[in-house]
Amino acid sequence: MVASGTLTVAAFLRTSRIVPIVFVQVTDPVGGGIVESLARPGGNTTGFAGPEYSMGGKYLELLKEIAPHLTRAAVTRDPDNIAGTAQFASIQSAASSLKIELRPIDVRDVDAIERSVTAFARQPNGGLIVTRSAPAQLHRDLIIKLAARHHLPAVYPYRFFVAEGGLISHGPDLTDPFRRAAGYVDRILKGEKPADLPVQEPTKYETVINLKTAKALGLTVPETLLATADEVIQ
Repeated sequence: MVASGTLTVAAFLRTSRIVPIVFVQVTDPVGGGIVESLARPGGNTTGFAGPEYSMGGKYLELLKEIAPHLTRAAVTRDPDNIAGTAQFASIQSAASSLKIELRPIDVRDVDAIERSVTAFARQPNGGLIVTRSAPAQLHRDLIIKLAARHHLPAVYPYRFFVAEGGLISHGPDLTDPFRRAAGYVDRILKGEKPADLPVQEPTKYETVINLKTAKALGLTVPETLLATADEVIQ
């Protein structure tokens, strides 16, 4: 089986400890109990991990760079996912040095998202950080619309958020791990065991900026940021 995301892989593992599973986009597979170690996964599971928790600090730095006036940031998270708590902690560790106050926003319920973002936006100098989670992806249309409605600069974890109207994203290439997973599937079908195939981490990251969204928010993107972007959407 090929499975994407921590919760999906965990559900498969509850079903079978025999059928080989190759995963993609699992943040902290060791801490989440998916594998015993990255070098020696053990069991019937191996694959390609998502970004490390430390990436949360990068989101905050990008937000501050593109909107230097910010002093507050709402951070979306899924409290049911261990990765959600860890990502928030990573962002929190960087917040004090940048003098930014954080507020967590749960993303499991549509009405709760709208109420929380609307309440947060009543105070000035706010921005939004959307962390990696299945609910955030599911409700991305609403989150992007709320950010635009309330003039909140927002950083997202994947390119498709920006392609659909978000401001800026930084994260791994989502297609690459699936291509690499095909190689692991081939090796397993030829007789190798998942327990012996090391878990691999992302090798490609991309920063994408939507200039149309920046203009609508009244932001001027620094030239230094534009120069380092992998893609600029006009």
